[in-house]
Amino acid sequence: MTTIQEQLKAVRARIHAACQAAGRADDAVTLLAVSKTFPAEAVQAAYDAGQTAFGENYIQEAVQKITALRHLPLVWHCIGPIQSNKTRLVAEHFDWVHTVDRLKIAQRLSEQRPAHLPPLQVCIQVNIDGGPTKSGVAPDDVLALARAVSQLPHLQLRGLMCIPEPAADFVAECAVFQLARTLFDDLNASGLALDTLSMGMSADLEAAVASGSTLVRVGSAIFGSRHYA
Repeated sequence: MTTIQEQLKAVRARIHAACQAAGRADDAVTLLAVSKTFPAEAVQAAYDAGQTAFGENYIQEAVQKITALRHLPLVWHCIGPIQSNKTRLVAEHFDWVHTVDRLKIAQRLSEQRPAHLPPLQVCIQVNIDGGPTKSGVAPDDVLALARAVSQLPHLQLRGLMCIPEPAADFVAECAVFQLARTLFDDLNASGLALDTLSMGMSADLEAAVASGSTLVRVGSAIFGSRHYA
């Protein structure tokens, strides 16, 4: 049975190869280990193998892990949908949020961010290909939302996140990711200083890296298959 350490090494090798193929430096892409449904012990094992950035979808489950592992220098990213009644938990416990798609949620996160903590690092989730089951703001509405979020006092807008529908092959994956890259570039050209393009997961990270992703979110390729309760 492969260990988390071995699987992390394999994922890092994939990112390295994808960066080489795209003519990008290895440090241009951050690996976010998605630890949802896995226990604190799995996070500890990944940390022992050199991983410090972790993504969680389920907020209450995440808070338990964050609390249990508070002694470790970890960076926690909220990558799941946020309901209004969960914004305080997110604002108080996470370092990053990738899933802002409404100004109301961003305003609540800003208001509820404790004063002693640094600004919450935020990405706007965009429904880049119009997938009917996907969350995210429509591409045409991103600029207005980004400008509004960038003015909130306890948030720092860092970029965009997307989760496209599965595509048929590498070329089709790149075509969708390229839409997000173009939108990201357009936002920067409009005067927003963004540095994070969160896209790519276990199945499609190579296409995401080829298209300019700066952060890939990988879960099952590191921790194994998930077993949902």
